[in-house]
Amino acid sequence: MEFSGRVIAILPARTGVSKSTGNEWKVQSYVVENHDQYPRRMCFEVFGSDKIDQFNIQMGEELNVSFDIDARQWQDKWFNTIRAWKVERVQEGATESQPTAEPVPPFAPEPAPFPGGESNPADDLPF
Repeated sequence: MEFSGRVIAILPARTGVSKSTGNEWKVQSYVVENHDQYPRRMCFEVFGSDKIDQFNIQMGEELNVSFDIDARQWQDKWFNTIRAWKVERVQEGATESQPTAEPVPPFAPEPAPFPGGESNPADDLPF
């Protein structure tokens, strides 16, 4: 799935150590707001120091975020996680989903008749 908009908040990073492997982990959350008539916001997270550094998300940037949604249960309650797997910056001056208009060629002039005022004999098909 994808969501596009401007970064309006960068939340503090969370870190910890995995109980199963003992490896350290880091998660950073961001809030993006789209530009619809009634703007919607999405809070997504980027998991892993390498991805956080690779995406290098800054306040006010226009982004296209590709993400997955997953749910997990904890103490009989369910929680959703929106995790980004690709983040692309929107090019300056680019418009979203608006087709570009191509110039319409002028009407072609009528072809000149064949010499002698006859029509093209190849056009005189019997069917």
